[in-house]
Amino acid sequence: MSLEKNHDGRGTLPAPGRVEDVRRGNLVRVLAALAQARTDPRRYPTRADLASLTGLTKASVSSLVAELADSGLVTESGATRDGERGRPGVGLELSTRRGVVGMEINVDYISAGVLDLGGTLRAHRTLECGNRGQPPGSVMALLAGLVSDVAAEASLAGIEILGGVLAVPGLVDTATGTVSSAPNLHWQDVTLELDGLLPAAPLGTVLHNEANCAALGELWYGHGQDFRDYLFVSGEVGVGGGLVIGSRLFSGPRGQAGEVGHVVVEPSGPDCSCGGRGCLETFAGQEAIFSEAGIAPGAASVRLTDLAERLVAGDAAATSAVERAGHYLGIAAASTARLMNLSAVVLGGHFTRMGPWIAPAVLRSLADYAPGVVSPSRVAVSELGQSAALLGAAGTALRSVLAAPHSLTPAGQGPSGS
Repeated sequence: MSLEKNHDGRGTLPAPGRVEDVRRGNLVRVLAALAQARTDPRRYPTRADLASLTGLTKASVSSLVAELADSGLVTESGATRDGERGRPGVGLELSTRRGVVGMEINVDYISAGVLDLGGTLRAHRTLECGNRGQPPGSVMALLAGLVSDVAAEASLAGIEILGGVLAVPGLVDTATGTVSSAPNLHWQDVTLELDGLLPAAPLGTVLHNEANCAALGELWYGHGQDFRDYLFVSGEVGVGGGLVIGSRLFSGPRGQAGEVGHVVVEPSGPDCSCGGRGCLETFAGQEAIFSEAGIAPGAASVRLTDLAERLVAGDAAATSAVERAGHYLGIAAASTARLMNLSAVVLGGHFTRMGPWIAPAVLRSLADYAPGVVSPSRVAVSELGQSAALLGAAGTALRSVLAAPHSLTPAGQGPSGS
């Protein structure tokens, strides 16, 4: 869809009420209903089901489905019968022949994965590399190669890429594709060349914060099924956070809410990479935990494995380091829960491998500093591990596709299908 420009160059929605605008809105309604209706893996929703869910007439739904099928977003999946009587309807599903790419740049790795419109991860690759202090252009070139590999794998499976989202650990401006501040990467006010990642994709690539993407990954594919309101804490080299309220990400007026890693938990604590001191990250970030546990410098994956082995063996220094991190993590979670009226905490990233040792320490702090606010049954360890941000990024891209079906050309007829 071509948007009119206002005085500051930003796109504005066309004036409401026009017939084409109503139809565009109805296309989105049908896609949203189709995405939500597939709860029984043995049964695909029919046109009649979609009419009931959206309140549109069966004729309107049939016309809209035909348009969505032409765009390659919806396919028919055989007959579906509700009971013994009546003619069976034709089941519908979101196409597995079109997809999106989730991408992540972190301090010690990059990753990319292809998610089809049905929500299945079809290709996924991770490359360990030291990105701290590296020129953004060099890291983006490396990521472009990885994206090219997963896109080629998707192409062999007959999947057409429509767009993507890149997750970066730092404060970002999504509208301009700028990393405002990523202390652990040593990037400041860097505008990334996003167009080179998916040059043929009609919806392009959008930049998002890594912790917010991880929180969304948890919402859509993890404990979001159990909790409507929670703090997601993502442990990597640093510590990120995402706030989910009413099953929606809350990112604040400038998109920077949830920076729990830089909540001050010890005013007299050590200096932090953000320029402050005593931040949670200085106690619960990877380097802080490794140093406290006496683990020598090296590749992060090797050090995490070493830490996990020491924890299992009952090593006193490793156990103390993780419990110390959990203590301060609980302090930050207690303050956040009180301030935002949250009732659950989910631990992700590297905290998943420390779960049996760090979760009890978090619970003790919550009981001390916010008694009765977060019950023990509502402190969970994510099962998504390192893939949470990637899944959240891909899921965000997928939802962008479902929110803008009118912007896509019929399958195989546009630039992305050439």
